[in-house]
Amino acid sequence: MEIKKIGLCADHAGFETKEFIKGYLEAKGYTCEDFGTYSTDSCDYADFAHKMAEAIEKGECYPGIAVCGSGNGINMTLNKHQQIRAALCWDVELAKLAREHNNANVLTLPGRFIDFEKAAAMVDVFLSTEFEGGRHQARIDKIPVK
Repeated sequence: MEIKKIGLCADHAGFETKEFIKGYLEAKGYTCEDFGTYSTDSCDYADFAHKMAEAIEKGECYPGIAVCGSGNGINMTLNKHQQIRAALCWDVELAKLAREHNNANVLTLPGRFIDFEKAAAMVDVFLSTEFEGGRHQARIDKIPVK
């Protein structure tokens, strides 16, 4: 995967995990663009998910990492965008398969259900795993609504 600037977004429930991931990635030399939220004040995940999805679609950043409490709401929002393939993962193997088989361009994490160590492990595998292509590409080609 050719990594550009990594997009990050979260709601209040995912804020602390997003902040950890941002620091973790920057310490490894990655550049991140933080689309918010910027505190634990109650907010709506869609406000931040749409901004990040649009930036990915425009080629301004790639890939993205999103976090909300369960991961579900922000993941559903991201996947409303035709060029986004967001994968909700809570295990390293799922993050690996999301890249290998689904060419996911956003890793979505459930902030209330994983610790920072697991988040880091999933981020590492997501960023280092290549898409296998082949039979998987034909399936991905059928995802967008035309």
